[in-house]
Amino acid sequence: MAGKTKKPKLILVAKKGQQHKPKPASKALIDKGRKYYTHAYKPRDMIVDRGKGAMVWDLDGNDYVDFGAGISVSSLGYGSSELIGALTAQAKKIWHTSNIFFTEPPIRLAEELAKASQFARRVFLTNSGTEANEAAIKLARKYAADKGKLPENREIISFTGSFHGRSLAAVTATAQPKYHVGFEPLPPGFRYCAFNDFEAIEQMVSENTCAVISEVVQGEGGITPAAPGFLKHVQALCRKHDALLILDQVQDGMLRTGKLFSHFAEEGVVPDVVTLAKALGGGMPIGAMLIGERAENTFQFGSHGSTFGGNPLACAVARVVLKKLQTPELVKNVAARGKQLTTALAAINKKHALFAEIRGRGLMIGAELAPNFHGKAGEIGELCRHHGVLVLQAGPNVLRFLPPLVITDKEMREGITRLNDAISAYIISKK
Repeated sequence: MAGKTKKPKLILVAKKGQQHKPKPASKALIDKGRKYYTHAYKPRDMIVDRGKGAMVWDLDGNDYVDFGAGISVSSLGYGSSELIGALTAQAKKIWHTSNIFFTEPPIRLAEELAKASQFARRVFLTNSGTEANEAAIKLARKYAADKGKLPENREIISFTGSFHGRSLAAVTATAQPKYHVGFEPLPPGFRYCAFNDFEAIEQMVSENTCAVISEVVQGEGGITPAAPGFLKHVQALCRKHDALLILDQVQDGMLRTGKLFSHFAEEGVVPDVVTLAKALGGGMPIGAMLIGERAENTFQFGSHGSTFGGNPLACAVARVVLKKLQTPELVKNVAARGKQLTTALAAINKKHALFAEIRGRGLMIGAELAPNFHGKAGEIGELCRHHGVLVLQAGPNVLRFLPPLVITDKEMREGITRLNDAISAYIISKK
């Protein structure tokens, strides 16, 4: 509803009866969540209740176009009959056995991932992207140790703006100081280089380097793609110094950028390790580390483990997801919907001059705010929620768009309409 003052704090127009405040039953549940959760998260004041396609509904019945997909996780949207069928069929058979025994779904998934990747010889299954990156860090250190390198000669290089997870080693590999504060002393052996700086990385990689880890498109770092030729340059340096090239595709992999594996966009890039998670399970918790020929025998019995890694339920679902992500229809949809969204963002920007730059690939798009709107990504995102569209942020200055890959033309148009309404309201409120 319209505010009484000239400069309303948040919302000018509610969509389809959506309210600024949740109803009493939802409010009570939210309060209980805030009481019993740690303060590690700051959820919005809504209870997500159900979903279908690219739409979700809260407990109060309000609908939202989801432009976030659970942070690039719900690749096939919500309510997929194929995923539900795969999950329930496996649930009727067996849920868990541990890695002391084989089950069929993880064997099948490992084979399918290896073949689809065009480089992998071995697969280690995990529960998350952080775990996949942790495994990759251990693999790189073990690879160097097997080559006779001393501990002080097993450095791992990552890039400023990167994000590789929240465990202690993965967060240390994350070259963003804000994630390090309070967790010192951090594990040694990590160095940071400017992203897309050809000269800087050439100066840094040496005989002391055991691996370089990089995203193809930085997610938390603001939806920043690797510059043309940069990954090939890093690859050549790794080969020269017998270091592993690790590509973290937890967020940008699995067709998110328009390619099944995001490094497929640059011819000649052949990583030694790729880490996956998020979209691979379509909402089920699963991650994977794919290992190429150079390091395929590095992990031996006892080198690493995961109690729930390769869970048959998650793997049964992931097999369906992986197959779906390779269909021509979905590949075409990602390209078409990505163009549709970037075109709409450009039109919004022409009208309001809100963005300094719109960048990304496929359905991984970042809109960097113009300098006079710096620090307002969270505020704008919250206003979007009140207008019935869920968007993310990548830092305080970038609106991040990661819709389900199956989002339809109709759903995209509705989301764009709501986004335009929210931004128009925001601009008006600042005048």
